[in-house]
Amino acid sequence: MSLKGKNALVTGGSRGIGRAVCIRLAVMGAHVYINYVSNPEAAEETRQTILAAGGTADVLAFNVADPAQAEGAIKKLIHDAGSLDILVNNAGITRDGLMARMKEEDWDTVLDTNLKGSFICAKAASRAMMKKRWGRIVNISSVIGFAGNAGQVNYASAKAGMQGLTKSMAKEFASRNITVNAVAPGYIVTDMTSTLPEEIQEKIKAEIPLACLGKPEDVAGAVAYLVGDDSTYITGQTIHVNGGMYM
Repeated sequence: MSLKGKNALVTGGSRGIGRAVCIRLAVMGAHVYINYVSNPEAAEETRQTILAAGGTADVLAFNVADPAQAEGAIKKLIHDAGSLDILVNNAGITRDGLMARMKEEDWDTVLDTNLKGSFICAKAASRAMMKKRWGRIVNISSVIGFAGNAGQVNYASAKAGMQGLTKSMAKEFASRNITVNAVAPGYIVTDMTSTLPEEIQEKIKAEIPLACLGKPEDVAGAVAYLVGDDSTYITGQTIHVNGGMYM
């Protein structure tokens, strides 16, 4: 599957799943824009990894939850590059806590970044895609959005909301040959999961039929499929990458 000649933006692309997606799309031939908000060193490390592998990439700093920042950056990207063909809404944060004690600020921050940020970026990117009559949008959801999780009502709500966003956008954009799908990872080895105590990780593995945590590259493979030519008749769907934890 070749993405030669395509421009791809991956939000939250500097680390973890986002980094793996950036590298995978670049290897397939896309010119990748690596979005970050607070860690320029990590974003540059991702870019250098892509360049070393023979790909092309740029870094792009903006906060997906800030409409002015996100819309301005994407508008400039499209103007400078000529097109934006692929958008992967991967940026996400957690502010965990039991609902009874959760601060409203922690609810708002997670919803603004994980859900509203995806809406803002997709809205800005879709204009160029509709004009070109071709586009691929992939939203990175989560198993938590389907199964729920104690202590994560904000994160679960945001990720569940991405399902409605995905399906509604898929119906709106289909006539312009723009597909919109989601990937819902389970527990993946990233900075977010590495902080979990060993006993918690072992308990999680015991609940996964494949008995292990996933790798960022597992998620990147699903994204690569959804933006490639083999998935042209797939839209409004979710691929679950969770080792069988949720079926």
